[in-house]
Amino acid sequence: MITQRNSSVPRNIPKISVGGVWGIGALCIAILVVIPILSVVYLAFFPTENIWPHLLSTTLPRYVGTTLTLMMSVGVGTVVLGTGAAWLVSRYKFLGSKWMEWLLLMPLAIPAYVGAYALVDLLEYAGPVQTALREYMGWTSARDYWFPEIRSFGAAVVVLTLALYPYVYLLSRAAFREQSGAAEEVAQSLGVGAFMRFIRIGLPLARPAIAAGVAVVMMETVNDFGTVDYFAVQTLTTGIFSVWLQSNNAGGAAQIATIVLTLIVVLVTLEKMGRNKMRFFSLSTRHRPIEKKQLRGLTSLAAAIACAVPILLGFVLPTTVLGHHALDHIHEWANPELIKAARNTLITGAIAAVLTVAAAGFMVYGVRLSGSRLPRLLLPITTIGYAAPGAVLGVGILIPLAALDNAMADAIYAATGVDVGLILTGTAVALIFSYCVRFFAIAQGAADAAMGCISPNLANAARSLGRNHLQVLWDVYVPLLKGSVGSALLLVFVDCVKELPATLLLRPFNFNTLATRVHDQASLENLAQAAPAAIMMILVGVGAVGLLARTNK
Repeated sequence: MITQRNSSVPRNIPKISVGGVWGIGALCIAILVVIPILSVVYLAFFPTENIWPHLLSTTLPRYVGTTLTLMMSVGVGTVVLGTGAAWLVSRYKFLGSKWMEWLLLMPLAIPAYVGAYALVDLLEYAGPVQTALREYMGWTSARDYWFPEIRSFGAAVVVLTLALYPYVYLLSRAAFREQSGAAEEVAQSLGVGAFMRFIRIGLPLARPAIAAGVAVVMMETVNDFGTVDYFAVQTLTTGIFSVWLQSNNAGGAAQIATIVLTLIVVLVTLEKMGRNKMRFFSLSTRHRPIEKKQLRGLTSLAAAIACAVPILLGFVLPTTVLGHHALDHIHEWANPELIKAARNTLITGAIAAVLTVAAAGFMVYGVRLSGSRLPRLLLPITTIGYAAPGAVLGVGILIPLAALDNAMADAIYAATGVDVGLILTGTAVALIFSYCVRFFAIAQGAADAAMGCISPNLANAARSLGRNHLQVLWDVYVPLLKGSVGSALLLVFVDCVKELPATLLLRPFNFNTLATRVHDQASLENLAQAAPAAIMMILVGVGAVGLLARTNK
């Protein structure tokens, strides 16, 4: 018997399962995170006014050359400080070594630009150091003696190195601690000295971790604006600000931002290629940790001094200088502008942290539920926001949001006759969105790692009891992820507090955060008013460093 199929009814009606809905949600979040980067590329290739020829013939070669030199100089400095300190605390016991192991992380609590302001205040012509030298030596003017130029390229390298070396230190210390003691003992039995054991065994085995740390350092160096601007060092980031804000050319700023993105992509690619090519395996079935050697006498003192110098210069000195100003002008703590900036920082940072962590958790959970390849492929791409400098994200967010904002305002006015103004760029919405994009990788990494440690059997058991996917997320995953979620919230919040370039570009009119207040006041050489805000930022950073030290015991 021949049956006739109704041609008007499709053979397979696609059904969107619950997992599919979660996958679509994850895909939407990924697109929102990637849009600013795509916007920068589009604006660079289709600018309203093409100034590529002008840039190439004038400032661009200088921007590129200075940026590359700065990246390489800071990279070398952080390798020397970070790797050397990590080797000492992971291989030897010396005076104060237990404290040094965690104190070496403290410079992470101080943004590089805050360290720059403190260094200049201490060492400038009217500062306490040169003033004391003139009084002690009887000099009457700068013509009587020579003193290094403070606002210079070299000073920028020193400040950035002291602020960023903990990234290399943290990763290389972990690598040194994971190495087996067998190779060390064999080399020692063959008469190989301590320095050669470091060069031939320790350093090669830790090279992938060191390379990863240096890559982060170089990305942070490219992202920096406050330090290089204060020291008058012209980099690609300062070029974005000058071309956009001074020349009023958004297309040119996007073109420079594209070069920065290219540098970041090259850095990330080289770092990943290096890690793939350098893999080391322990052939022993028993991993025996290395026993630390006890140093005594002058050797112990020398090791303690070597570890104490970056702590003193990178944390103690800036905190002391700023703390002195903050205590000497105690009335500035009641300044209404400071209170307003602190409130703005707290509100925007908290909202951005909650939204970022929630979106990252939703996306990771959605990708795990969805069988689609597209959300899974987009998952690593969303981490590029952390690598992209804040100035680049500012370009990619403000221009399309401003166009959308104006279109919305015109449409509402045409329909209702009410002028609502700029809803997105006239408020902190654009700023919060930039924070979410910039630090999405932190929350995503924490959520992905934490969910990966939870057995799928727990979710399957909950599903067998009639729970839907949302209930499984809330009743099973959230209670088990409280620690990781809390850490991610704190880390994202701290980074929001310290973020300067994106905040300068995207803040509404007459809207200050602690970071912008410190920058604005320090740029006016008014460190007394900048000091309280800087101390607040340092205290927030100390809390994050404490959490980092606790989780990396």
